[in-house]
Amino acid sequence: MHILVSNDDGYTAPGLEALVQSLKGLGDLTVVAPETNCSGASNSLTLNRPLSVRQAVNGFYYVNGTPSDCVHIALTGLLDFRPDLVVSGINNGANMGEDTLYSGTVAAATEGYLFGIPAIAFSLVQKGWEHLDGAARVARKIAEQHMRNPLPNHTLLNVNIPAVPFEAIQEMRVTRLGKRHPSEPVVKSHTPYGDPVYWIGPVGGVSDSADDTDFGAIEQQAVSMTPLRFDLTHYEQLTQVRDWAGPLCANP
Repeated sequence: MHILVSNDDGYTAPGLEALVQSLKGLGDLTVVAPETNCSGASNSLTLNRPLSVRQAVNGFYYVNGTPSDCVHIALTGLLDFRPDLVVSGINNGANMGEDTLYSGTVAAATEGYLFGIPAIAFSLVQKGWEHLDGAARVARKIAEQHMRNPLPNHTLLNVNIPAVPFEAIQEMRVTRLGKRHPSEPVVKSHTPYGDPVYWIGPVGGVSDSADDTDFGAIEQQAVSMTPLRFDLTHYEQLTQVRDWAGPLCANP
């Protein structure tokens, strides 16, 4: 079994090392990760400059680009094999609800999913790496589940792990994405020259944390496992928008 490992916190991040260590013995591991932290990069590809790939002393490959760049390059030219599984993480912070749209961790896994390879994104819900060892044990268990009962192609699983001791985790739960309120206002500041600058504000509060959501699972100290898909079509609105369709110019 070949496993491709990536993340968005960079190739030196403790979460990446913990994930790699947790997966040892399950197959051949190849790490291709960003050179620097790319949190919030979403599914962006770098198209305005060439990308370089280097190898660290521990064998990890690192790319001066985004998480999506890393997996894309790995799958389209760097590797001489097709991985059986793509995993991403362990992220320093949660990726739940609408946050998944911005997440570089989820984006790295999504790139594998778009190539038809089963993919899993792992996130530890509080920043600071506390209880990372427990999150790594959860990642190992989920990867072992995949080996026993493999996920089909075009499967993308978003996993969030509570930042508590492993023994305090209640269960692993299948969930849907919850929802947040809109983000807080930007933080305004100025450069030393007086020019205005803006920092993106904090995320909004949670508006849907029902028991079957990712937020609800984490509140109850359970691991959240949310299958994702990327068909963005709003099927319920097709009929309404179809009323707009037709020739651009009316017949005389």
